[in-house]
Amino acid sequence: MSKPNVNEVAPNFTLKNQNGETRTLSDYRGQYVVLYFYPKDDTPGCTIQACSYRDAMGEFSSRNIKVFGISKDDEKSHSKFLAKFNLNFELLADDQKEVIGLYDVYKEKNMYGKMVMGVVRTTFVIDPQGKIAAVFDKVNPEEDVQKVLSVIKS
Repeated sequence: MSKPNVNEVAPNFTLKNQNGETRTLSDYRGQYVVLYFYPKDDTPGCTIQACSYRDAMGEFSSRNIKVFGISKDDEKSHSKFLAKFNLNFELLADDQKEVIGLYDVYKEKNMYGKMVMGVVRTTFVIDPQGKIAAVFDKVNPEEDVQKVLSVIKS
């Protein structure tokens, strides 16, 4: 698999959210969708990133933009993470790494000097026609929301 590029149609998928409800990407045609892939619930960088989306949700909602966080954690883990930090958007469980594979974000990375396989923090902005409008690789959790909003505003 290679990572989908800007102007390509975003690979469609169906995953369950933190409540076990099914979400299919193509159901959100007609509006912008942000898919942000992150390594693990309730870890420092992932918490910073999730809370920054939470804090900016008013701006996303006012622009009719759907935000999904995706990791390989299961629904139960997502549910706890949402409750602990009062998150106001959906987290999708990809414990089989199917969508993580489709979007090619499972890579070898350096973890404290050791090479390990894991989800590389990556954000995709999908336009209302279902095409990829932007891809942010190796995302800084503190800057992600501002970069995403700058693409959507332009």
